[in-house]
Amino acid sequence: MRILLSVMVLGSLMLAGCAHNRPAQTQAGFASLPSSPYSDAASNQKLIITPETGLTGKVVRVNSTDRFVVLNFPIGHLPVLDERLNVYRLGLKVGEVKVTGPQMDDNVVGDLVAGDANVGDEVRDR
Repeated sequence: MRILLSVMVLGSLMLAGCAHNRPAQTQAGFASLPSSPYSDAASNQKLIITPETGLTGKVVRVNSTDRFVVLNFPIGHLPVLDERLNVYRLGLKVGEVKVTGPQMDDNVVGDLVAGDANVGDEVRDR
């Protein structure tokens, strides 16, 4: 009798555990994310993502006596000759560079027109 009673209790516990509500399944078989309290307001707006198209590089060498720098840019995104770029250090503008060349691979030389530059400073066209 004890064995029968324990089997019945165990069986009812297993059935109760499997009877809870399951989250809705998506087509891929993953559960959907819970809704956010902001989802009603956000569902009316469309998110627009615009890629950054600006030119960004780094200062890799500085010659302070002759006032020129060597700049490194990502491959395929080099500035044109005579383009003026701003030099930023910790987000603050500290100088201006005019690209004069020569160019070798992803490096290009520029003259310091205003301010100064240190190795590691960021160079941007805006």
